[in-house]
Amino acid sequence: MSKNLSKQDIIDLLPHREPMLLIDELINIKKLQSATAIMNVKKNGFYVQGHFPGQPVMPGVLIVEAFGQAAAALTASGIDKSEYDNKLVFLMSVEKARFRNPVIPDCKLELNIEAIRSHGRVWKYKGEAFVEGKKMADAQWTATIVDRK
Repeated sequence: MSKNLSKQDIIDLLPHREPMLLIDELINIKKLQSATAIMNVKKNGFYVQGHFPGQPVMPGVLIVEAFGQAAAALTASGIDKSEYDNKLVFLMSVEKARFRNPVIPDCKLELNIEAIRSHGRVWKYKGEAFVEGKKMADAQWTATIVDRK
């Protein structure tokens, strides 16, 4: 088990910045294998203000984005810094994404992610999202590490 990653640790690893940095913490890290990302879904988040007024719901595509950020942080924290410096992680595909229940602010979304396999700079992951133990969404996705231009 690796140490947990704070919001600042995640900022140091990922190129994402507010308001698009969605994950707040990475815990239960098993190096290059799995982790749980914590996302505090707030009523004043940019992603719920217009989706839907009076009955806010976190957009499903942003749950997928949070999965991707969690996977990027897991991978970046586990590989040599020289392999990750001046690189970006791009989403290549999303498969089997299912949205089972609406994510309603204010809540803590827990994203359990797992690296299924890697081949060179291409990684495949799967994840499940929960609020208070109830499954909200799940997906599989592929990402690649590319040189920053």
